Amino acid sequence: MSDPLARFPRVRLRRHPLIEIGLLMTAPSRSPRRVSAASRGVFSRATTWMPLAALAAVLLVMSGAPVAASAATGADVSWTMRPATDGAQDERSWVELDLDPGERRQEEAALTNLSAEAVTFRITAADGYFTDTGRFNMLPSSETSSGAGTWIEVSDQVTVQPRATAIIPFTVTVPEDAEPGDHAAGIAASVTSVGTDSGGASLGVESRIGFRVMTRVRGDVVPAVAVEAVTSTYLLSWNPLRPGSVTVNAEVVNTGNVRVTLEGTAIAQGGSAPLRPDGSPTQELLPGDRRAVSTVVDNVWPLFAVPIELSVTPTVVSPTNDPMEVAPISLASSVVAVPAPQLLVLLGAGLVLAAVFAGRARSRRRVEALVREAREEGLREATRAAS
Repeated sequence: MSDPLARFPRVRLRRHPLIEIGLLMTAPSRSPRRVSAASRGVFSRATTWMPLAALAAVLLVMSGAPVAASAATGADVSWTMRPATDGAQDERSWVELDLDPGERRQEEAALTNLSAEAVTFRITAADGYFTDTGRFNMLPSSETSSGAGTWIEVSDQVTVQPRATAIIPFTVTVPEDAEPGDHAAGIAASVTSVGTDSGGASLGVESRIGFRVMTRVRGDVVPAVAVEAVTSTYLLSWNPLRPGSVTVNAEVVNTGNVRVTLEGTAIAQGGSAPLRPDGSPTQELLPGDRRAVSTVVDNVWPLFAVPIELSVTPTVVSPTNDPMEVAPISLASSVVAVPAPQLLVLLGAGLVLAAVFAGRARSRRRVEALVREAREEGLREATRAAS
C-alpha cells in the first residue's frame, strides 16, 4: 500500500528539552502541499484540517525557534511565538501564573512572521499535559479542552505583515470554583497547508507553534508522591570474574495538587545510579500524572539475594522560582541473583578434584592388591618348600 504522506519532505527538528513529535492518522481531507519544520525551543503542532473528512497526519513540536510550513496559498511560511511583556517579546520560555480563584490576569504573546508575505494565523488555546517522555504538549484541535485551556481568552486569528511581530493579548480567568493547585494549558499560532497525496486523496495539515501557560490556583498546596510497582531484574555476566547489573523499575504517581520534578537514586551493594541520567529531560509531573522510571546499577555481584534501596526525591515546582522539597521516599526490596557462572566454575573444580581423588583411590587399591598377591604367592612358595 502506498504511503499517503510520500510526497511530503521529512520534517527535521533539533532536539530540545521541550520537543515532542507525534503522528495521528485519521481519514483523508483536502489536498496537501509541503510541510516542514525546524525548531529548538516553545511548541508547534501540525494537525489535519478535515473539511471533507479524509486521511490526516499530525506533527507536534514544542519549541521557541521558527517553524516553517507551506500555507494553503502555496507560499512558505516561517514564524515564532513567545511570551511578551509591555508590547515586546521577553526572555520567558512559557508563562507561570499564581492566581486566586476568580482572579483575572492579562498576558501577551509575541507572534513573529519571518516570511516574505503577510500571513493570517489561527490562534488557539487548549489543555496541556506532559507526555510519557516528560515533554510538555497541548491537546490537538480535534479534542475538546475541559480544564485550564478553557480559562484562556484570545483572538481567533491575527494577520501579521512580512517580517513583523504582532503582540497578541490574552486573558487567563480562573473560575471561582477552581481547585487549588497547578493547572496546565498552552496557546499556539497555526497555519494550514492543503494538497494531494500520492494516491490522489485530499489531505490538510495544520502546523502550529506556541508556549505553555501554567496557572497555580492559590489555596491549600498539598505536594504528595507515591511510588508503586517497584520491580528489579538481575542481568548476569557469564564471565565468572565480572559482576552483573540490576535494573530497577518503578512507577511514580503525583498524588498531590501541585506539579513536582523527580530526582532519585537506586542503590545495590554500595553502588548507585540516578533515576535521571545526565543530560536527560527533567521529569516533571502534573497532579494525577503517573510516570515510569528506570535505572541500571552496574557492578553488582550475584549473591543469591541482592538488597536494593530505591530513593525518590520530589521537588515542588513554584511559580515564584522558590522550590520546596518534599520528604524523600525510600523503598527496600531485593532481587534474586543466582551466581550461575561461579557455581559452574565450582562444579567444574569439584569434578576435577573428585576425578583426582578417585584416581588416587584406584591407584591405592591396585597397589594394595599387588601387595596381597605378592604375600600370598610368598606364602605358597614357603609352604611348597617346607613340604
